[in-house]
Amino acid sequence: MSVLIVTSLGDIVIDLYPNKCPLTCKNFLKLCKIKYYNGCLFHTVQKDFTAQTGDPTGTGAGGDSIYKFLYGEQARFFRDEIHLDLKHSKTGTVAMASGGENLNASQFYFTLRDDLDYLDGKHTVFGEIAEGFDTLTRINEAYVDAKNRPYKNIRIKHTHILEDPFDDPPQLAEMIPDASPEGKPKEEVEDDVRLEDDWVPMDEELGVQELEEVIREKAAHSSAVVLESIGDIPEAEVKPPDNVLFVCKLNPVTEDEDLHTIFSRFGTVVSADVIRDFKTGDSLCYAFIEFENKEACEQAYFKMDNALIDDRRIHVDFSQSVSKLWSQFRQKDSQKGKGNGCFKCGSTDHIAKDCVGGNQSSKFIVKDQNRQHGGGEGYDMVFEGDVPEIPKREHSHERERSEKIQRRSPHGNGEGKRRHRDEVDDGRRQHDREDTREMERKHRERKERESREDEDRRRRKRREEIRDKESRRERNDDDHRSHRDYKERRRERDDRHGRDARHERRDR
Repeated sequence: MSVLIVTSLGDIVIDLYPNKCPLTCKNFLKLCKIKYYNGCLFHTVQKDFTAQTGDPTGTGAGGDSIYKFLYGEQARFFRDEIHLDLKHSKTGTVAMASGGENLNASQFYFTLRDDLDYLDGKHTVFGEIAEGFDTLTRINEAYVDAKNRPYKNIRIKHTHILEDPFDDPPQLAEMIPDASPEGKPKEEVEDDVRLEDDWVPMDEELGVQELEEVIREKAAHSSAVVLESIGDIPEAEVKPPDNVLFVCKLNPVTEDEDLHTIFSRFGTVVSADVIRDFKTGDSLCYAFIEFENKEACEQAYFKMDNALIDDRRIHVDFSQSVSKLWSQFRQKDSQKGKGNGCFKCGSTDHIAKDCVGGNQSSKFIVKDQNRQHGGGEGYDMVFEGDVPEIPKREHSHERERSEKIQRRSPHGNGEGKRRHRDEVDDGRRQHDREDTREMERKHRERKERESREDEDRRRRKRREEIRDKESRRERNDDDHRSHRDYKERRRERDDRHGRDARHERRDR
């Protein structure tokens, strides 16, 4: 009389003692038949002592016998069947884990070493492990906490009855499920966080490239959290706008209007800002181009990298700056923190005593300057209504820069620049065409290379799936062969015992 138990760490075959422990063996076999043990945890593993399971709650305090399901609550427990010749003398002994005298239900345990004689006479020994000692060794080596609960769950996946000498009661047919249940039992108590039985470390599950990508993502997120905590970005999950292009390696003479004109052929340009030194006003040779939509920005990215502008080969990339978003965030935050405004109409331009029913004109308006030609000054406060306009004061560095340009060009500020532009216009267009063709060729090559890599990746994945299917099929075939071989060995052993018994009777 045998049962195959499939665990998350391997298979175990148990030989039962139905002649000496009929009540216990019948209880165990019928619980296996109704799939009562499916999903049960090994909730207590004491190294070199015992491994206990059979409780659907996973706490060690639950479990019911088959007799409760057949005859009611009064039959939840059944009596002990202790025999002096059945001892805990070897590794792999199977016995009932009872709550006291004659309090056997569904829990049982395996012994993990020899000579546990002090358990003799206290628990019902009803079987022994015939195959699967390597699985028992893996269970014994599991890492456990102070309560002897494994950190990584070890579960009974399925139970298969190989031989059953007991007839099924009529009520049992209604309890047998149509399909073998999988996963956790409904009664399981989740009182602590554990690694599930199918968990594998990330470095074993992912390839080298995927693992490096995950590490980079985690490092980037950690850096973003640090930047948020020190106040450099508004929040860790903030992302730069996808319609802004970063341009560097510019000629110092290149102006905002030039970039606006050049990049307008890809779409509507909202702003083109050359970043300048705040003291001298000199160009820092890089700029930000904001487009109306993402598609125009992407098209400019592919076409304008390494293009020639004012005798300089520029480099373009998608912007990673969030300074504009941070400025908006701080502006909103400061408005929220002031606590000013009218509680009657909700306006922040006046207080309640000056409110005239929501029709009062505001004294000041936050106005976005035209950054297309404004040199990146951002936002400014302007007066409205009857207040006269206050002229802007020209800074000293602006006057010096204007004088330099005037001295450099005999025809004034704009005329000399236009003449220079006319001289190199033909050569620039030619270089732009060549650069555009080169960028298109590189883009096509990159797309072809990516498509080849994707195809290779899909082909490798298909091969791995085929190998996995073949390995699973081979394991299933090995399991069937092992079961068949076990039955044949058992039949040969029974035949041999029968022949020996007949010879002994004939000799007598």
